[in-house]
Amino acid sequence: MNRRLEWVDMAKGLSIFLVVMMYAASSVGEDTGGVGVLHWAIAFATPFRMPEFFLISGLFLSQVIDRPWRAFADRRVVHYLYFYVLWALIHIIFKVGLLAADPGGAVEQIGLAVIQPYGVLWFIYMLAVVGAVTKLLHGLNAPRWAVFGVAAVLQMLSIHTGSYLIDQFAHYFVFFYAGYVLAPALFRLADWAAGHAALALLGLAVWAILNAALVFSPGFAMHPIHPVMGYAGLPGVHLLLALIGTAALCVIAALLTRLPFMNWLRWMGSKSLVIYVAFVLPMGISRTLLIKLGVDEPTVLSLAIMAISIVSPLILYWLVLRTGLGGFLFERPAWAHLPGTTRRRPVTAPAE
Repeated sequence: MNRRLEWVDMAKGLSIFLVVMMYAASSVGEDTGGVGVLHWAIAFATPFRMPEFFLISGLFLSQVIDRPWRAFADRRVVHYLYFYVLWALIHIIFKVGLLAADPGGAVEQIGLAVIQPYGVLWFIYMLAVVGAVTKLLHGLNAPRWAVFGVAAVLQMLSIHTGSYLIDQFAHYFVFFYAGYVLAPALFRLADWAAGHAALALLGLAVWAILNAALVFSPGFAMHPIHPVMGYAGLPGVHLLLALIGTAALCVIAALLTRLPFMNWLRWMGSKSLVIYVAFVLPMGISRTLLIKLGVDEPTVLSLAIMAISIVSPLILYWLVLRTGLGGFLFERPAWAHLPGTTRRRPVTAPAE
């Protein structure tokens, strides 16, 4: 595999690892009221955890942005909406319709999910939105750096309208767009890091110290569900730390490609869509069962359900490949493509 693709998949692996870790820790905190080691790891990663996922998602946008709208929409809008709709239905029907025995509530949530991104799947929904907006702005010949500047202002304003769609767009569009406009610089950075490991490690050490100092500075509060950052949460500081942190993860990913024993993380990154859409259900089931079995120490419980949540979707994916059944769960069927764009393709990550 091309080294350029290797480090991108490695970065996806780091991103999905951090995302599942966050949900594992926060769900355990919500159920037990306790705080474990993973809570502190997630607190450190708070400035860049989700920005990294959006930035990686924009890296290859320049390769498709000039395509006609139909071809672009099929690749960058319909692709994500298909998986959002499919898995939102699965989650809602299973959790609300079956487990909660509330079919009326399930119907209501399905309707609401059209305009309000549902649960953890909000990221998939937003990828379709930010991709479409970027294509529209590109078609209007909007100056890239002006768009980037406006997007940065939206992020710093910490907008809270009550609409999850609007609020998440305002908060994360700048990072997706940064992946698009900064892609050449990020690829150069990754290439440099791969060839200058000692200097790269020194730079990462300085970044880690600075990031930790600002996250855990006065104002920091550790809560069982979501930590509150110190100075790192200030407008502008948060944006800067997010951009630097995402660049740091790209450097880490490039360095990890030098270590053959870390190929499992790269492979996991190449299957990040599989994990992302399917980890919530095994997480909820395993957490409930483990707590009932008396496993309630926050660190042990968080680590256990994180491992189960990552492995379970991959087992399901393996079963789909082996049996040939359920392929629609992870790959769009022909009918889910726009007319004239149908083509078979392997399951890809949301950060494609």
